[in-house]
Amino acid sequence: MRLAFREVLLALRRAPLLAMLGVVTIAFSLFAFGLFGLVAINIRSALRGIEDRVEIRAFLVEGTRDAQVEELIRAVVNFPEVADVGYVSPDSALQRARAELDEFRDVMEGTFLPGSVELRLKDGFRDPDRVQQLAHKLETYPVVDEVRYGREWVEKLYRIRNIAGLASTVLGAVFALVSVIIIGSTIRMAILARAREIEIMRLVGATNWFVRMPYLLDGAIKGLLGGGLAVVLAWGTATLVSRNLMATTFFTGEQVMLGIFAGGMLGLVGSWLSVGRHLSQVWRES
Repeated sequence: MRLAFREVLLALRRAPLLAMLGVVTIAFSLFAFGLFGLVAINIRSALRGIEDRVEIRAFLVEGTRDAQVEELIRAVVNFPEVADVGYVSPDSALQRARAELDEFRDVMEGTFLPGSVELRLKDGFRDPDRVQQLAHKLETYPVVDEVRYGREWVEKLYRIRNIAGLASTVLGAVFALVSVIIIGSTIRMAILARAREIEIMRLVGATNWFVRMPYLLDGAIKGLLGGGLAVVLAWGTATLVSRNLMATTFFTGEQVMLGIFAGGMLGLVGSWLSVGRHLSQVWRES
């Protein structure tokens, strides 16, 4: 293993620009994947913020008595999806509307707005399908005249999140494939440049694993360096956006380590796929 590391260092000294090309290629591949990952993470964060404000309003039939309202609340509060239930009387609804629409306060009358029961939902029950099911359940009560909720906006955000996730996966896979191809090309050039040395190593009894190990380590080290550089680039981009446009959420520590590890695996896979084929070619030609 020590000899393999020495061979890697010697290769870096012989062709530093070629080594830098491999590192930068992996870095930009993971950087592109990371940017889309950041977009997906921030969309999910925004979606969670909106979900926290998701509520269902069940407007009551005019003339609903207090006893009927209390009966409805007792029934609704036992729903597993419901975190909190509140009643808004017609007078309270009018005061709220006047506060929010001050320019129209003079034209509003007390009988203009109906009373309503407002439901806040528990975490895990705020997706569009569950909200719709709960709304349909509320509509079965005779005292409920109409049920409203902001499902349309939630659905749009869910679609945006899914599109961003799909785009990040596809583009990330494309850039990863490009990285593997370029890493394989750099390994091939290194093998061809050392063809005579490899032939001598084989003649003196070096095993295939002994010959391959330096190239595999070279690919893994370049991948780790590329992954670290990609994290730095992604952090710089997120910081720039946060300072000049809007607050953003960055990767967690576990996700950062996973990105660096992915870079190492990317370099290792590229080397592994290239080494066997090109070493066989060198040995056949020798």
